[in-house]
Amino acid sequence: MTAHALPAPTPAELARPGLMAHLDRIRRLLQAFRDGEPAPALDPPPCWSLDRVVAALQLSPFERDVLLLAAGVELDAELATLVGELGGDSRPTFALALAICPDAHWDALTLERPLRRWKLIDLAPGTSLVARPMACDELILHRLVGLVDRHADVRGLATASDRLGDLATLTTSQLVVADELVGAVTALDGAVLVTLHGPDPDAVQGVAARLAEQLGLDLLVVRDAVLAEKTMSSAAHLLDREALLGDRLPMTAHAGLLPLLESPVLVCTGAAADGPAVAGRTVVARAVGPPTVAEQAGIWADALGDVGATTAAAVADLAHHYRLSARNVAAIAAEWTSLVDRTERDSEPATGVLRRLARERARVGLGTLAERIEPQATWADLVLPPGQRRLLADLTDQLRHRVQVYDTWGFAAQSARGLGVTAVFCGESGTGKTMAAEVVAGSLGLDLYRIDLSAVVSKYIGESEKNLRSVFDSAEAGGAVLLFDEADALFGRRSEVKDSHDRYANLEVAYLLQRMEAYRGLAILTTNLRANLDPAFLRRLRFVIQFPFPNEAARAEIWQRTIPAAAPVDGLDLAALGKLQVSGGSIRSIALAAAFAAAADGTPIGPAHVLHAAVVEYAKIERRLTAAETAALTADVGAHP
Repeated sequence: MTAHALPAPTPAELARPGLMAHLDRIRRLLQAFRDGEPAPALDPPPCWSLDRVVAALQLSPFERDVLLLAAGVELDAELATLVGELGGDSRPTFALALAICPDAHWDALTLERPLRRWKLIDLAPGTSLVARPMACDELILHRLVGLVDRHADVRGLATASDRLGDLATLTTSQLVVADELVGAVTALDGAVLVTLHGPDPDAVQGVAARLAEQLGLDLLVVRDAVLAEKTMSSAAHLLDREALLGDRLPMTAHAGLLPLLESPVLVCTGAAADGPAVAGRTVVARAVGPPTVAEQAGIWADALGDVGATTAAAVADLAHHYRLSARNVAAIAAEWTSLVDRTERDSEPATGVLRRLARERARVGLGTLAERIEPQATWADLVLPPGQRRLLADLTDQLRHRVQVYDTWGFAAQSARGLGVTAVFCGESGTGKTMAAEVVAGSLGLDLYRIDLSAVVSKYIGESEKNLRSVFDSAEAGGAVLLFDEADALFGRRSEVKDSHDRYANLEVAYLLQRMEAYRGLAILTTNLRANLDPAFLRRLRFVIQFPFPNEAARAEIWQRTIPAAAPVDGLDLAALGKLQVSGGSIRSIALAAAFAAAADGTPIGPAHVLHAAVVEYAKIERRLTAAETAALTADVGAHP
């Protein structure tokens, strides 16, 4: 016969003999008190679960026996009966504990001592402190009987990290951060506050979990949203108790909770790189950066599996442009495989779907600082001289082929700065600058965000930089194209320092110069007056494209492209309309207003409608139609009011 090994005893089975011996000792003390006999001298037996609580929370022998008395009525019916006989209630009082337990001391019931500081016992309402019935805390009761669950929630205040779902798979660069933290925390004496921040919450939590694992602890993630000011102190004591008893490492982003916690090591997330200062703690701050381009490519490869050359090229571009977490990449891959037939996955339409899913998943939230523009214009809509079109094509090509140049050819290894593409579009209002930005973003399949300068620029010192940091950081993670429309106010010339306001204004410009140089995406500035821009900006921008006022032939072409083929027209000479000396933006405004006027009349769009719309548009720009412009429209305008 084959001998089968017996299963190892559970923690509860190991704790039971010692705990029962302790309860028997308490029961004999109660019996002696009831019978008027001297208290027996009994040596406390070993019990790993009780001894751990006593050692971790530094209970005196009397406080240990008070806890056992409160727990015993829950675990031993005979003991509960004895307590009822002596006090008239099945729950013991502190007065009873003072009477029966050796080495009694009254201060055991004060708020500073472990029983109440760590909320090991709960006191029922009453007028006399020592006469109030005591109950053992439920979590402590479970620990005493050996039902230790280091992965359990803590009364809705915190959650063990392994119950939050799969943690992020850390990349090599992120593992380096985690392992550096382990060495730093291990080497430091005293209380430590580890501050982590980064764009990917999963990676930040993954680094914290790795730190906890290497320290022999379990990560305990505090639910900051449920904390209330009036219960903050109680919550802190409960979390500290769990940290001491359960070998747990608390992690929180709540600044108000940090000073109240006494755990030897704490993790704070969501803070700036330098971290918050907490008296008595050594701060160790680390930034958990996004995966490198090579690591991103590896994450994509793991999520998608074997792919063809067309999809592989698209994935290489996605890895370079977006900063997506492993969780988001896995979600994109799952959605893509469900939408695209297996036999068609290595095709341009399939990679187009993959790019769209990545763009939507990485879409940034800039709140009130920017407006997302859905690109509609195409290359066919642009009416520009050949030189300007060539520059726009060059700009687009640099974005499209940066994987090959930066990674394959090794230009990125020389410097991490200046890897983005920046451009300034100069020209009068309505000459097509914003449309060109749409064309570039649309042809690259990227989101376009127009920055609201009124929300970004602030009169308060430091606020403009803070807002711009938010814009650039969000755009960097989401791969968005930034459009600083009418950027003169933001990127203006630096002035001679005459007072503190000039000094801080110049600091803003200097900060922008640095961020523009470091930005890895595409940033487009537009201005009506090139001369207003700081020359230092122009030197550091890759492209400076001048959008000229359209000549007559260009204006005629814009008219041809502005009126849709489906729109009915009658008597319009679109070539002659090119004599109207207005920009492309004004042409579109006139055409749209004429179309509404014609729709109201119930007729096709005619010269009279265009003339009326032109008069209104000219009034907006404080001009009047010349005789030649009027003649170019029509001599017969009497039919239109």
